[in-house]
Amino acid sequence: MPRYLDYAATQPMRQCAIDAWVSASGALNPGASYASGRKARSVLDDARETVAELLGCEPIEVIFTSSGTEADNIAIQGLFRAAQSAAEERSKRIVSTPIEHPAVLETVEKLRAEHGASVDLLPVDSTGHVSDLSALDTQAALATCMWANNETGAIQPVADITERAAAQNTPVHIDAVQVAGKLPINFHELGATTLAASAHKFGGPRGIGLLLARRTPAPLPLAFGGGQERGIRPGTVDVASASALAAALRESVAEMEQENTRLTALRDKLQAGIEDSIDNVIINSAEPTLASHLHVSFPGTDGDSLIMLLDAAGIEASAGSACHAGVNRMSHVLEAMGIDEEHGRGSLRFSLGRMTTEEDIDATLAELPEIIRRARSV
Repeated sequence: MPRYLDYAATQPMRQCAIDAWVSASGALNPGASYASGRKARSVLDDARETVAELLGCEPIEVIFTSSGTEADNIAIQGLFRAAQSAAEERSKRIVSTPIEHPAVLETVEKLRAEHGASVDLLPVDSTGHVSDLSALDTQAALATCMWANNETGAIQPVADITERAAAQNTPVHIDAVQVAGKLPINFHELGATTLAASAHKFGGPRGIGLLLARRTPAPLPLAFGGGQERGIRPGTVDVASASALAAALRESVAEMEQENTRLTALRDKLQAGIEDSIDNVIINSAEPTLASHLHVSFPGTDGDSLIMLLDAAGIEASAGSACHAGVNRMSHVLEAMGIDEEHGRGSLRFSLGRMTTEEDIDATLAELPEIIRRARSV
């Protein structure tokens, strides 16, 4: 069995989610008024109420989507369009950050390139945390910021961002895809306008996500053809996946505190072992950070080679860089942190989860020094 250390990419499905999905797999259209439709609607309502209870919002504010990416798109494009329709001077300004996931980064860029949006980016410091909120002191169509970075795990000051934006009546979207199930979320206390999450990041099925959206201001829909999910995300809802999402979220929240303590110890052991056994390493994950994430650069290597060598050793992790047209390049996150190409191109993200064991960490530490030596000798 491979040593799986890529939980930030996806988690194996929890058994409770599989059981919930199977139980609801025969559900018919929850929009139908006859008995089987009402039964399906009851299952869907239960899932929505569970999510609302766990994430601190009202059931009507829970919108099921196909993914976190779709939820980000609906929120950002929908809030931007809503601001434009309000015909206010702020209607084409967006405040974001340079470290967002492509689901946000590329959506904001599309609005800039095709719809005339002006974009102001909140800078980050060398630890990957947003360091200056002054761009929020001018009203905007919307502001958007991830709660925790998908590469480094850096936890962002989202409460400060929502408070600062609220003073200018600027709606705020929070990408909480990496955080749901790992940190407590109370949507109403946070003060965000919208919030995105994805089931497979906390052990639910792939193919379903969620968007929390206040009644007002609400994002305008991107798709049309039905009134489901308040008309914001029309289409027949996947009842079985919604039920599985709720089950996985319930279990992940219940074990959150204990898991964070356990994973912190495992991550710290991995970091200490890397620093003790390998020369010239750069730790890119700095507190406050998720317990699950450890992002490390190994100067003199490249990410693609590291992934292949790890895979051959039965260790599954991800590179901290993206491959563009066959050229291995440093990630935009490291670039925003001020790390140069030479030092950042050979990076790895180790992300731990509920099935990660001490044996996994020991096996990784046993293999990694030789892998880095080989990568540096190429």
